[in-house]
Amino acid sequence: MEDVLDVYEEEYNEKCPVVCFDEKPFQMLGDTRAAIPAQKGRAKRVDYEYKREGTCNLFVFLEPLKGWRHVKVTDRRTKHDFAACMKELVDEHFPKAQRIRLVMDNLNTHTLGALYEEYPPEEARRIIRKIEVHYTPKHGSWLNMAEIEISALSRECLRRRIPSQELLQKEINACVKRRNDGKITVGWGFFSKDARIKMKHLYV
Repeated sequence: MEDVLDVYEEEYNEKCPVVCFDEKPFQMLGDTRAAIPAQKGRAKRVDYEYKREGTCNLFVFLEPLKGWRHVKVTDRRTKHDFAACMKELVDEHFPKAQRIRLVMDNLNTHTLGALYEEYPPEEARRIIRKIEVHYTPKHGSWLNMAEIEISALSRECLRRRIPSQELLQKEINACVKRRNDGKITVGWGFFSKDARIKMKHLYV
């Protein structure tokens, strides 16, 4: 726990950015009947019945001190998808970074070894050299600030029926652009000194 909290306490360094990474499953739903549009004095009305349109996954990247985030919609959340996300993180989002300090949970697919299954050894090693992983402890995924971003996205654009991945990605892109343009950061206020007081039973 303190390993992650120490990373959060450091000042912003663009050469060694801190990036939080997490994922969220999403159930796509469509309407069985056309909604009745909103009118003056009356809200939009949607029938209670819905049609299941399958599931997908959201990979969420968050650089909390800079106020940058990126969300990638995929069919699944396998090790191969994770490996592709790590390559994208290094080559597209932070190509000039000397090292990326990555905060994520211990999900079984979140292993850098997945890059060796997806890419040639030289390429996998090149990507891994730029990533420094800081895992949140078991049952401590709340320490990952990406969960805060997922909560914000859920409130802003995910709490309604979205029938397709294409529309979902479009809606998320608009929400992400708005939040990135506003440079919305995370004001994290829980550090090691606080943990030693509030969670002292874990130190015994």
